[in-house]
Amino acid sequence: MLELRELVKRYQLGGGEPVSAVDGVSLEVHAGEFVALYGPSGSGKTTLIELIAGLKAPDSGSVLVAGRDVAHMSRRQAANYRLRELGMIMHPQTLIPGARTIDNASLKLLLADVRSAGRKIEPLLAQLGLGDRLRHRTEQLSMGERQRVLIALALSTDPKLVLADEPTASLDTHNTRKILGVLRDLSRARNMALLLATHDPEAAAFADSVYELRDGRLHAYEPEHAHPPLNSPLARA
Repeated sequence: MLELRELVKRYQLGGGEPVSAVDGVSLEVHAGEFVALYGPSGSGKTTLIELIAGLKAPDSGSVLVAGRDVAHMSRRQAANYRLRELGMIMHPQTLIPGARTIDNASLKLLLADVRSAGRKIEPLLAQLGLGDRLRHRTEQLSMGERQRVLIALALSTDPKLVLADEPTASLDTHNTRKILGVLRDLSRARNMALLLATHDPEAAAFADSVYELRDGRLHAYEPEHAHPPLNSPLARA
């Protein structure tokens, strides 16, 4: 579903030597697979997500989604790709203040001119445990509930590729585990490729495969805490 080939993105800072935010990254994420990119702030995770989303163009290399090179899309094609083919799970703060849950979650459907957008999104919201929160305003929702609204928004157009950039950064441990468990289950049930960027090793432990992004380069990642004992609270989440 997603294939990165020798992807490079450099930035010129202060007139000095170019800095490689992404430096020769190659990666594949298949349908139904949950892959985590682990790394601290500044490691290149967000830049990589933006390249995959077509928000930035690489200096070299390619981003192939279902065989199409995102970097070669026109601006209009890239916008349509993000609207209809790609799901992006953002931070809870990106929800529209004062809007109802059903309106926040159906925004992409409305932009895509889907009829009865609210009715179409209701089953997914119910699946995410928000069936009794449809008319609640953003400010009336907990942080965990807001994150589930964003998951519904990202999945509303039934994308086959979903990107999640630090989606649990504002959540406590309990909600982090619940949200990542939901994402893992939905990835398998919907046969969608899921790429999670995170600095949290506990979050990375939910993925099928984990890689470490360090100074823009991809490395194997196998810390002891990446695979907790089966009797641990994290393994049971």
